This record gives sequence, structure tokens and C-alpha cells, in this order.
Amino acid sequence: MRTPLMRAMLALGIACSSLLAFGACSDSAHPSAPTAPGAVGDLALAAAGKPMHLTSQMVATQCIDGAQAGAGQPDTLQLWTCKGNESQTFTWMADGTIRAFGGTMCLDVFGNHGSDGDPVGLWMCHGGINQRWTATSNGEIRGVNGKCVDARAGSSANGTRIILWSCHGGDNQRWNTVADDATSTSGDGSTQLPRPFPASNPWNQDISAAPVDPGSSTLIASCGAGRVLHPDFGTVWNGAPNGIPYVVVHGTQAKVPVSFRYASESDPGPYPIPADAPIQGGPNATGDRHVIVIDADNWKAYELFGAYPQNGGASWTAASGAIFDLSTGALRPAGWTSADAAGLPIFPGLVRYDEAVVAGAIQHALRMSCDHTRNGYIYPARHAAGDGTSTSLPPMGMRVRLKASVDISHFSHTNQVILRALQHYGAFVADEGVGFMISGAPDSRWNDSDLHELQQITASDFEVVKMGTVTPYP
Repeated sequence: MRTPLMRAMLALGIACSSLLAFGACSDSAHPSAPTAPGAVGDLALAAAGKPMHLTSQMVATQCIDGAQAGAGQPDTLQLWTCKGNESQTFTWMADGTIRAFGGTMCLDVFGNHGSDGDPVGLWMCHGGINQRWTATSNGEIRGVNGKCVDARAGSSANGTRIILWSCHGGDNQRWNTVADDATSTSGDGSTQLPRPFPASNPWNQDISAAPVDPGSSTLIASCGAGRVLHPDFGTVWNGAPNGIPYVVVHGTQAKVPVSFRYASESDPGPYPIPADAPIQGGPNATGDRHVIVIDADNWKAYELFGAYPQNGGASWTAASGAIFDLSTGALRPAGWTSADAAGLPIFPGLVRYDEAVVAGAIQHALRMSCDHTRNGYIYPARHAAGDGTSTSLPPMGMRVRLKASVDISHFSHTNQVILRALQHYGAFVADEGVGFMISGAPDSRWNDSDLHELQQITASDFEVVKMGTVTPYP
């Protein structure tokens, strides 16, 4: 079976002889540790030979850093807060080397022994066995003797040494790659970012083998009998970007005051909102008018509902707002809304071009709406805005999954990525609206005609994952 890394390299015309350096031509060359799925698509970015940052799956804001080294100056590597500078920028080459400082220095196992605890650092490139690396499907980077790049003792603190250690599948041995431009400002959702939240977070859990809820058929019918899967994203619709946009900023972005209509359930400002932050539906929209700001340096999401700029963006008003720590995935207080009716974050559930097309993998649940919902919620949702208490109605937070029996092989590669995510991670009911409408970020590179083909999938192709206890609201 071809891994996403292998497919990405083949798409670039890299021959199998080069792929051998990555262990990609043989499924058994470097078997992955038995852990939850990791950064398959993110590590595939390496195949493009593009500048990237290597972030830890323990804490997404911590990067592998070579600040103590330099061009022609060997030294060990460490973990350090991601800054996007030269000492944290690497390029993974087709020969298996991971290069830095203009390609003069290579990721190297000092001593060339491949023993547990050997320092990993930067040394002048020579292409030896101690400078060749492979990527596994769960985000490991393996070197000499098949051992893993490891943050020493499982620490995520600044200054933690990077060493080689026997692979055990822990988060301190799992890495994401983030494109070098990931901290630039983007209004169309095209910026490459790592997956939010720890692998154990509900958004990131593979539920393909979870049992079906006994009331699945009734709940699916209430959600939208006769509906088709509708991608609520694309290029442009009615003169505005189609989808829920977001903007990525640095930690230095100036924060502005925000006043809320529902202040008692909103996180108070200020928020780091640029004056020209994109608004869902455009500046003249009358709909939900979501505004989402991602602080890539502090790894937080600032999300607004019903947002309007005041005084040229010097301040904002909004119906509600929430701040989410994308490193921890901490929930809202029980009963609190967010910028979403379910009290959930919006950004982690968006279909993004950089995942679906660039990386070729979506490894998290998506966000969807139902025609009618119950006035109650289930974990991880925290809020509801439903029509009644009938048990036939879907509660907020209900998880819907595309049935494994649905054949997706005839769809385009991009649509297969989206449908595969729905089979493995499903979608959380997060809003009331048109049933089976899936949220995504706008991007000028989407192929709207291709996305339209997703409407071949109907409501009857879905089932409800077994639910936990429903909390009545209020």
C-alpha cells in the first residue's frame, strides 16, 4: 500500500530508487509503532523538498531548533518555542537527508553508532548512514538502526535536547511538518498549519470501529432525510469567498477590544484581530459573519460569531466569542456557547485545502449541521440551541460517520481524502441549518465542479456513532 509520503513523492516524479532512502517502496521497511494516527499528511510535505519547521506533537508551538549550530558550525539540536527563523527551518531531500542553513548542514546522529541517547544535531552534509532519515505514517522520524528522533525524557520545555532513542510511539517521538510560510497572514485558508489538539482529543480520534447508536436511523432522518452531502466551501459564492475563512497572525499582532452581546458566555477581549480580517460571507454579509484568527506563535484560536468591525477595525462587536488553546483542547465551561451553537471550536473541524490537497490527508473530525436538533448536548459539545426534547432529535455534539460500506473509489483523490476522513473521524453536529452541510475554508485553488461530486453521497450513507449521556439545555 502506498503511504501519503510515497504518493506525494511519486507525484513529484521521484523514482523508487530515491524512495528507498525513505523506506517508502516497501511497506515493511519501517513499520509504524502501534499508536493513534499521527501526521501522515504533514510528513508528506517533506517530499516536496520545501522549507519546513518540525513541530512536536506534544506541544504544537515547540520546534526542533538548531540555534546553537550554524552554517559550518556543528552542534546539537534542542526544542524551542517556534519562531519561524533560519535555525528552525529544514528541507527534507529525496536522498533522505534533512538539511538546514542553506543546505550546508544536515541532521546527524553524532558518533554514528545509533545507540539510545546519541545526540542528534547538525553536521556538515556528507550523506552517510547517520544523516539519512525516513518518515513513518504516525509522524516518527527514524534514523540509524531504525531508532527515532526523540525529545529527551518526554520534556517539551525550551532547551530539551534532541536525541536518538528506541521507538516507542510516544508523542515526544512524533513530529509534524509545517511549511515555512505558516505564520504569514492569509485570508483564504491556504496557510499550512499543524493539526490542533493532542492525538487523544476527541477531534483526532479514529472512530471507524466504534459501535453504531441504536437510534441511528431515526437520528439520521431527523438530521436531514433525503439530504445530500453538501460542501459548504469552495472558491467564490455570491461574490464572496465560499466558506468560513480564517487569518493566521504572529504573537506580535496588536490586540483590539471586542464587545459581546452574550458577554456572560464569551471570553473577554482584547483579541488579536487585524483590521482587514476576513469575515464569513464578506464585509456586507448578513449571515453568521464568523471571524477566526489563529495565533500561530501562541497556538490559540480566537473565534467570533456575528462580528462587525468598528472604527476601521480599531475595535469589534460580536454576538459571542471564544478563545481556544489549540495545544490542550480545553473545553468551554458546561452550558457555554462559543462562536458555534454547540460551544465547540470551529477551526479544528474545517476542511482545509492545505490538508485535503497539499498534504493529502485529513486526520480529524469535521463540522456539520442538521435540519433539526435537540435542546441538549453530548461530550465534547457544551451548548445547545435545539427545537425540543424528543429523543428522535440529534443533540449537539452527535458524531455522524460515513458508512464503511460506501464505495468511494470512483471519486477524485481530493474527494476521497474528505470522504475517508468522514469514515475514520466522522463529523460533529455543531450547528442547526441545512442537514449534512460540511464546513470548510474558502480557497481560490478549490475545484468547485469536483467538490460538487460529493453530493452523490446521501444521508442514508451515514450512521450515528454510539452516543453518551445527553445533557439537557438549559
